[in-house]
Amino acid sequence: MYEGVVQNLIDELGLLPGVGPKSAQRIAFHVLAADPADVKRLAHALLEVKEKVRFCRVCGNVAEEEECRICRDPRRDPHVICVVEESKDVVAIERTREFRGRYHVLGGAISPIDGIGPDDLKIRELMARLADGQVTELIIATDPNLEGEATATYLARLVKPLGLKVTRLASGLPVGGDLEYADEVTLGRAFEGRRLLDV
Repeated sequence: MYEGVVQNLIDELGLLPGVGPKSAQRIAFHVLAADPADVKRLAHALLEVKEKVRFCRVCGNVAEEEECRICRDPRRDPHVICVVEESKDVVAIERTREFRGRYHVLGGAISPIDGIGPDDLKIRELMARLADGQVTELIIATDPNLEGEATATYLARLVKPLGLKVTRLASGLPVGGDLEYADEVTLGRAFEGRRLLDV
């Protein structure tokens, strides 16, 4: 245990996802040894991202304006929506350069153990987007784990009365894995081989 501001910094860093106590301590001591200008740039970047970044009013992706760059792009196919759990999944899919439609970010996945139900996700907003009949295909690209599969099944049943083509990313993605860790080739093949989701 350290005292005062050093321990406060370690404690705050330890709250970040994927940062355990030892990593938090290493980062804290890196900050202590760093040039003050570097630390100010980091602090400024953290404050600036909280001030300027919001969520797109259409799809829920991160944006610096009312709408994200993908929703503003007229070249994107408005008839196909890819549903993902988090904004980081949009980045992973965009890296493949296989998908030219639009996105919908749910903000998580259904997880009763964590107390997350359908009402905690942006499912109502998705249904509102589908209401005008412009969308013809819904690609469900939730993570291939228990929560992602539960979310995919829930969404497929919910949109079935709308008569949309509902697909799920094909195999190639490891079960229990996260989209953000998949390489471009694997994710690209999963997109090419997506399948109909029957419920």
